[in-house]
Amino acid sequence: MGFWNGIAVGLTTMLGVYIWSRSLGLCMIIGISMVSSMIIASVSGAAIPLILVKTGQDPATSSSIFLTTVTDVMGFLSFLGIATLLMSYI
Repeated sequence: MGFWNGIAVGLTTMLGVYIWSRSLGLCMIIGISMVSSMIIASVSGAAIPLILVKTGQDPATSSSIFLTTVTDVMGFLSFLGIATLLMSYI
């Protein structure tokens, strides 16, 4: 599900970036980053509560903190990594 949400959000964002900047390279970077961020968020959103239950923690009180941290850090790192790899296309 995260993949399809990422595709929808990525295409919408790519269209906005293209209208704003007319740069296909920047569109690719933003689109791929959005798809990877949505996949990371969906996997993390499913895995973190399960991990917390296995460790004896209450997932209702602590999963939001971990989920926000994981998705923010991994999304930012994936964006920077993809931008570094595709920098020659900008």
